[in-house]
Amino acid sequence: MRRFSAFDPPEYVGWSADADLVAEFETRLRDDERRWAEVEALSFERALDMYRGLLRFRLHDIALQRWVKQGVISKAWLGTGEEAVTIGAVHALDRRPGRDVVGPMIRNAGACHEMGMSVADMLRGYLATLDAPTRGRDLHIGDPSRGVVAPISMVGGLAPVMNGYALAFKLNAEDRVALTWVGDGSTKSGSVHEAFNFAAVQRLPVVFVIQNNQVALGTRLSQHHRPADFSGWGKAYGMPLYAADGNNVLDMYAATKLAVQRCRAGRGPCFVAPLTFRMGGHATHDVKESRETFEPGLFEYWGRRDPIGQYEEYLCRSEPGNREQLERIEAEVVAEIESAAVEALASREHAIVQPAEDPASECYAP
Repeated sequence: MRRFSAFDPPEYVGWSADADLVAEFETRLRDDERRWAEVEALSFERALDMYRGLLRFRLHDIALQRWVKQGVISKAWLGTGEEAVTIGAVHALDRRPGRDVVGPMIRNAGACHEMGMSVADMLRGYLATLDAPTRGRDLHIGDPSRGVVAPISMVGGLAPVMNGYALAFKLNAEDRVALTWVGDGSTKSGSVHEAFNFAAVQRLPVVFVIQNNQVALGTRLSQHHRPADFSGWGKAYGMPLYAADGNNVLDMYAATKLAVQRCRAGRGPCFVAPLTFRMGGHATHDVKESRETFEPGLFEYWGRRDPIGQYEEYLCRSEPGNREQLERIEAEVVAEIESAAVEALASREHAIVQPAEDPASECYAP
C-alpha cells in the first residue's frame, strides 16, 4: 500500500518486505493444524475482504490525522499497527445483522465499518454533528442494528456489558456470540475481573480479546503486570486461551474462529490473547512522549512487522498476479474513504447540534 510520510509512523514510510518475516507469517499458521485448516477453508474473496478491512481501518485513521493537522478536530485515537487484532477477530464472526455482537474499544474502530457501519458516520462521530450516531453527544459510537455496542470511556467497562448480551443469548437459546477487546492496561480494573469470572462460571458464549499492545496510556506493561504475558490467565479463570500474533491477521482470524466455534458449541467463554504494539501515542497529541517511553529499537522491530505490509506480501507470494488486484482494491478503498470524509464534513453545514432547552430530559440516542 502507499505510505504517507506526513501520517504514517517513520518505520512504515520506507517499508519493504523482509523475506524471513514473510516466511514466518505463514509458518505461524502451518504450525497449528487447526488454525491452518481454518485459513485453508477461507475463499480467496474472503481473504481479499480482510485486506479491504485492514486498508479501510488504516485509511480511516489517516483521514483523522489529516483533520488534526488541518485543525478540523483537536486529536484522534488510532489503531495504527494494531489493525489485524480487530479485523481478524471481526471476520471470524457472523456479521449479518441480528447475529453476533461486538463491543470495541476506541482503538478498535475498524470493528465498526467491518460490521456494516458507514465510514462517514464514524467520522461524523468526531465532528459531533447532529446526524452522527450519537447526535453529537459523544465520539464513542456504535450501532446496535449492526451488532456494534458503543465503547465506554472507562476502557474495560464493556466486559460486563458484553456478558449481558451473552447471557441473553444463552437464556434465549440463540446461536449468537458476543466479543469484546480488553487492553493490557484495562485488565487491571475490577469490573474486568468480575466479568471474566462471571462469564466462566455461567459458561457464556463470549470471547474476550486481551489486546496486549504493551503500553497503557504511558505506562509500560512491565510497570503494571508481573508475568511476561497473559498466557496464564486462561487457567486462572478456567477458560481456554488462544495466544495469537496480533500483527498476523490470519492468525487472529483463525484463533478467534476456534474460540467462536467453542462458544457456539455451548462450551463457555474463551480468551484470545494477541501480542501487538501501538505504533504511536495514546492519541495524536502525545506521539513524541510515547516514543520516549520505549527504546527506538522496539519501534523498529514492530515497524518491520506492519500487519498490512505483511499480509500484502503473503497474498502476493501465493500468486504474483495478486499484486495488481490488491492495487485495484486499494484505489477503491482510498476513494471510499475520501468520499466518506467529504460527506462527513458536509454535515457541519446542515447538521449542527443546537443546545437543548432541557438536556437532561433528552434520550442519549435518537
